Amino acid sequence: MVRVEAMLGLEWSSALEAPNPDEIALTPAQARRSWVNRAPEHEVLTMFRSVRDAEDAPAPWWLRALDRGRLRSRAEGHAVEDAVSELLAARPGWVFVPWVDLGEVGYWEYVPSESGVYGPATPTTVQFTDSHRGFVHLVPAHRGAGRPQPIDFTVADLRAQIEDIELIA
Repeated sequence: MVRVEAMLGLEWSSALEAPNPDEIALTPAQARRSWVNRAPEHEVLTMFRSVRDAEDAPAPWWLRALDRGRLRSRAEGHAVEDAVSELLAARPGWVFVPWVDLGEVGYWEYVPSESGVYGPATPTTVQFTDSHRGFVHLVPAHRGAGRPQPIDFTVADLRAQIEDIELIA
């Protein structure tokens, strides 16, 4: 007799995967097609905790924040993504990059900052994070070895400083 047991990690990977889109997502909202974004929130959180307790569990920033008690709901996390998207999508030069690690949401990059003073640079990016309660990281444009330290931001900080950020880039 053969006994087959579902592997929790494989099931979790499937829960994170989104169906292939007809078009590339231009905002985080357009990329919300996976089970973790549509299933009942308590089921998603329960499954995440089960996987996390057994092995490394990639997950969207908002799910990690929800698990830690930093967010009250998935909708609150989506609202942060939507507020950043509303600001940046309306400004020239900002592009949403949906190609990230499994489970991650994606990030925004400021394309004009790719051409640094001394040649090509890694552009200024705005990323979502669960590492602080503002949930936004600004990573300044940079070139060369090493990774710059992200700057902790809130949506309000980003809104207030966006023009300066674009001028510096």
